[in-house]
Amino acid sequence: MVIGICGAGTMGKGIAVASLQAGHHCVVFDLNDELVQSCHGFVRKQMEIAVSKSKMTESAMNDSLGRLSTTIQVSDLSGCDIVIEAIVERSDAKDHLFAELEKVVSASCILATNTSSIAVASLARKLTNPSRFIGLHFFNPAHIMKLVEIIPCPGTSELCLAQSLLFIKELGKSPAVAKDVPGFIVNRVARNYYNESQRIVSEGGANIRQVDAIIKAHGFKMGPFELMDLIGVDVNLDVTKSMYQQYFFEPRFQPSLLQQQYVDAGLHGRKSGRGFYDYRTKATE
Repeated sequence: MVIGICGAGTMGKGIAVASLQAGHHCVVFDLNDELVQSCHGFVRKQMEIAVSKSKMTESAMNDSLGRLSTTIQVSDLSGCDIVIEAIVERSDAKDHLFAELEKVVSASCILATNTSSIAVASLARKLTNPSRFIGLHFFNPAHIMKLVEIIPCPGTSELCLAQSLLFIKELGKSPAVAKDVPGFIVNRVARNYYNESQRIVSEGGANIRQVDAIIKAHGFKMGPFELMDLIGVDVNLDVTKSMYQQYFFEPRFQPSLLQQQYVDAGLHGRKSGRGFYDYRTKATE
């Protein structure tokens, strides 16, 4: 199959790696030419890591890289069987993209969103054919994490759901069909993980490093602040804000001023070199 991916950011590139490793052709689209240019390097690096760990042969890596193409033209997605949107978490941007995609893809092409917080039904309502629309929510890093939430909306056809389930299983992932509620399964639960940790720090109960250490001592691989840095402090905050609004300002989903301050300062996590931790010097708070 030919898999189209809209968005050459962290999530889009990770989904591309997973798709290529499963034997699919992949077309990655982004309006940002710099991100598009970085895609090949990222994919190659991840596959070289897989080769070094004997999880992939060098021959398979070269074959996979040969099935990857990138573009800044949405029309180049016309031959795709599935197109997965992984762009900024804003309804207006997603609506515009899907309107453009409907003009170029075939009638049988599945359109999917990787949204982590926006109602799938709200994105589907503006489509000409919502029956082929579905949520496929991958987790970062997408080429490693096994769980993928599959979110059908009222208009999603049974065929679209069945084909989506098959695709996710072909990637070697573990699909979980979720209801179309804000945050679906994981992000709804995880908001408390992030928000309560930030409240503890904001109230002076412990510092960032201490909270992460305590959480990891209880079996978690990463602490909440380390995880926010990996996801992107700005991305994580956007999801929290979206869920807070969609749950009619339920207090337990209220965003943290601490996180807003970090975002305002441009401390967005690993991708910017600094977040709750400093990745330029390996020093921690």
